[in-house]
Amino acid sequence: MSLTKNYPENSPHILVLGMGGTIAGLATSPEDSPMKYEAGQIEIAALLAQVKSAIPEGINLVSQQLANINGRNLTEPLLSLLGQSIRTALDNSLVKGVVVTHGTDTIEETGIFLQLTCGKYAQNLGKRVILTGAMLPANAPKADGPSNLLDAIRWASTSIDNCPGGIYAVMDGRGCMAMDLAKRHATALNAPIQASPSSSVGLINPSWLSGVKAVQSLWSEDLPIPKENEWPWVEILTSHSGARSETVTHWLSSKVKGLVIAGTGMGSIHDAWRDPLVAAVKHGIALVRTTRTGAGLTLPDLPEKDLLGCLASGGLTAPRARIALQLSLNAEKQAQAAGKPLTWQDF
Repeated sequence: MSLTKNYPENSPHILVLGMGGTIAGLATSPEDSPMKYEAGQIEIAALLAQVKSAIPEGINLVSQQLANINGRNLTEPLLSLLGQSIRTALDNSLVKGVVVTHGTDTIEETGIFLQLTCGKYAQNLGKRVILTGAMLPANAPKADGPSNLLDAIRWASTSIDNCPGGIYAVMDGRGCMAMDLAKRHATALNAPIQASPSSSVGLINPSWLSGVKAVQSLWSEDLPIPKENEWPWVEILTSHSGARSETVTHWLSSKVKGLVIAGTGMGSIHDAWRDPLVAAVKHGIALVRTTRTGAGLTLPDLPEKDLLGCLASGGLTAPRARIALQLSLNAEKQAQAAGKPLTWQDF
């Protein structure tokens, strides 16, 4: 097994990219207080060294440290760096698959980002990109990081006949499309994947696989990756009892380009916000409506007619809808610069 940080010139391999997170974290007193820890303390090469003996024979690994942060501190420039690194890796004929270790707090944002910017490319090339992380720090008793990392490596390297190329995630013995990630529990070992359509990593479920192929068949092209200083400014606002109009009007004098409204129930918006949101659209601010419940679909004109210019998010949670809106606004900007009369809603 190769644990170099540079690409072997003539050796097929799996590229493992380290982003930090709990999987690379250390607890001060792991036996007594495993959840009191600092994320992003161990480099990816060291994490791979810990599981070296369990790596299947014939799999060569190359590690590259892109960041070593607490997942909560994920930035847009880091997403750009990750996306470009994965595109470069997919272009490399010697890279047979990619694994990304990541903090679980924001893994759902990265999952939808990679699906929207690299998903079709990975599918066309027949290569898998696998996100994984951990809920326990590396030195905790029964740390889940090593098994998650091994599962991700195995899935990235398995025969393409078992599962098509694309962007996936692995946690707690199960795999899902990365775009379906949504952390729904503070501490459960399967927190990012527990509410996602998934399959056992060891034996892929044919029904789940059919769903994957159906989703992939609808994907036509990837969206461009924004340069690190070109991400549109988009914020999330959560509707709640006692909502005030000032919460929205505050943004009208800012440079914000989009708002994601996490509404109550099916995505309902407090009446106090409706007129300010109409004004926001007139100011050129893009609007997307989702539900604050974290589950279920947000559908157009339900439970009432949408505000003009406001789109329903479908199955995307607010954090994922925000990334999707940013990428769509960026695609709009690039399309219009190229003379194409498209808007963010076309993407």
